[in-house]
Amino acid sequence: MNLLNSLREILALGGPVVAILLFMSVLTVAVTLYKLWQFAACGVGRHRVLSQALQDWDAGDRSAARERLSKSRSYLAPIVAAAMDARDAPNLDDRLDAEAGLALAGLERGFRLLDTVAQLAPLLGLFGTVLGMIDAFQSLQSAGASVDPSLLAGGIWVALVTTAVGLAVAMPTSMVLSWFESRTARERVFADKALRTVLVPGQPIQETVDANQPLAAHGHA
Repeated sequence: MNLLNSLREILALGGPVVAILLFMSVLTVAVTLYKLWQFAACGVGRHRVLSQALQDWDAGDRSAARERLSKSRSYLAPIVAAAMDARDAPNLDDRLDAEAGLALAGLERGFRLLDTVAQLAPLLGLFGTVLGMIDAFQSLQSAGASVDPSLLAGGIWVALVTTAVGLAVAMPTSMVLSWFESRTARERVFADKALRTVLVPGQPIQETVDANQPLAAHGHA
């Protein structure tokens, strides 16, 4: 009840601007909860089984790699499995990159909304403050010669409520968005490494390095 009373008081003081900001805060919480559920369901950041499968593939143990991969719940597992089954297909790199990009785009869905809230909330708060200041000075002008300083002071602090609410909405939204973006960036790096590991396993790379070592040694000599 105390929380509801406080919200009613804030709405009464800030007017429609604060109402819009509170709606944006509810929207932000809803999107954040959805993204947390989505990341957990897709196994974002949890690629232990997939990493072990890639290690087996890199070591040349194809059957063990496929067996481990079948147990992975990562959203990247179907894409990696397709790469393992069609390594010699033409233009496979481009197709796999497109599939991985599509999967990552699904993880990034909702980021634009959070970014809009983070940028728009302070501006809305400032807009509400300007409107409140205009109203306060209009009241001061209407008072004429009998100016009451408390009238102006009260109007100013009421106007500043909208700025405070705008910042209170924008700051956590910006922090949440930064955290989601950092997680997605790490996923992008891991996805690229996983696909390159399947398409160019370590054994051929090692053979190429070993073949080039005499030339490098001769160059140093």
